[in-house]
Amino acid sequence: MRAILGVLTLRALEPGPSYGYAIIADLESHGMGAVKGGTLYPLLTRYESAGLVAVEWRPGEAGPGRKYFSLTDLGRSELERVRAEWSRFTSTSTEYLSSTTPVRTDTP
Repeated sequence: MRAILGVLTLRALEPGPSYGYAIIADLESHGMGAVKGGTLYPLLTRYESAGLVAVEWRPGEAGPGRKYFSLTDLGRSELERVRAEWSRFTSTSTEYLSSTTPVRTDTP
């Protein structure tokens, strides 16, 4: 999960700005399991430093304010790039795993 969390986080932000807990809830509702804030927030901080996400502080309606994260143009480009790589990877992996050709056991 950690290997793919970055692209899943970018995907969660694709529809528009969101905050950490909502990103975690979105990933969990789509079957990605429970993501801890201690894993997500450092990732979002790295993405902010890399220019992939922008951060905006919004005051809360009845409680404390929240940090909202949104994709930058660079973040959208990165999401599309990684999506294409992921598609190639999963296609190649699925083809290999479903192949009926015996796996080589000898050393070249």
